[in-house]
Amino acid sequence: MAHLERFAPSPTGPLHLGHAFSALTAWERAQAAGGGFLLRLEDIDTARSRAEYVQAIFEDLHWLGLDWPTPVLRQYTRLPAYRNALQKLDKMGLTYACTCTRRDIANALGAPQEGAPLGPDGVIYPGTCKGQNRQGPAAIRLDMAKAVTGDITYFEGSTPVTTPRAEMIETIGDIVLARKDIGTSYHLSVVLDDAFQGITHVTRGADLRPATPIHALLQNLLGLPAPVYHHHRLIRDENGKRLAKRDDARAIAKYRAEGASPQDIRKMVGL
Repeated sequence: MAHLERFAPSPTGPLHLGHAFSALTAWERAQAAGGGFLLRLEDIDTARSRAEYVQAIFEDLHWLGLDWPTPVLRQYTRLPAYRNALQKLDKMGLTYACTCTRRDIANALGAPQEGAPLGPDGVIYPGTCKGQNRQGPAAIRLDMAKAVTGDITYFEGSTPVTTPRAEMIETIGDIVLARKDIGTSYHLSVVLDDAFQGITHVTRGADLRPATPIHALLQNLLGLPAPVYHHHRLIRDENGKRLAKRDDARAIAKYRAEGASPQDIRKMVGL
């Protein structure tokens, strides 16, 4: 298929207006291109994922007028693929085990977390466990200095966006590829799943733009095709704060229960 989009929410809470905007934007871009649209559930966090949220996602999106092929891909079924990718990166000498807690990282930086340098994943890891032989339960990190051999480029529409090698190392750092409690991470799973499903165009919020060089790097390392990206504006509350799962007052289901129509939702998010 020449143009294939996806919407990939986590079933850890109700969908809110921000989700509606993202899903509708991806859907409409696919429709305009004569392409297809997939729903995927990012449910690797099994401790927080709930069956009732899965059902609510289906109901909310159908109510908005979206449809998609079934069955829907569930990330938890893809754990073997994530392990295989980790093994490949390990054989390339690009990963290491990390047993640090958040407090360990803060202590290593000599600064409170709110004063530490921040990257796409929060505090930039200082490399405490690099070169060490850590035993026991551990996260798996990517050795960015080894992994990046040149500048990293991805496409935002038809425009190339390049992140210099030095910036990848200094402002992103050694990201987590697999959490010790889950066995993968958002970065690794989203890249592998997009490739597995043949996604050609990724539409998502501008808050994920800083993570896109990471995804482009992993695509390069793993020999995966690179989709074209579109990062849309964020839906914010009256104070300018980005909506989050805890914003139940702006949940799609609440508006539905109060008698709103799908067109009302579209107007609320500026479509």
